[in-house]
Amino acid sequence: MQNVYLAATAATPEVDFRFDTHSLSLKGESYPENAQAFYGPLLEMTARYLAGLDHARIVVDVQLAYFNSSSTKLLMSLFELFNDAAVKGNYVTLNWHYDEDDDTILEFGEEIADDYPALDFVAHALVA
Repeated sequence: MQNVYLAATAATPEVDFRFDTHSLSLKGESYPENAQAFYGPLLEMTARYLAGLDHARIVVDVQLAYFNSSSTKLLMSLFELFNDAAVKGNYVTLNWHYDEDDDTILEFGEEIADDYPALDFVAHALVA
């Protein structure tokens, strides 16, 4: 599977999905005009990647300073894919990076941890 790198824009996060090393990263802000058009292909690629894994160790780093409601829905779909992969025997660590002063982003991460218990959720406060 080919790795994916998309540079951040004003409205979309940096995407660095290194499928060959099981390291996936989202960083920046997410409020694309059409969230489905941006995330849809990433969800499809990620689903294909995860389908071929068995007992893999996957590290997902998420450092989003802001995301809108349409991004939220698709991000949850992404986290669901990772949770399903973990349920099937893979080990998925979700490193959730948030600004130490941003309770909203932290609380969203905690909701992910509650909603997707198969993920090894680790919160990382970023000191300003």
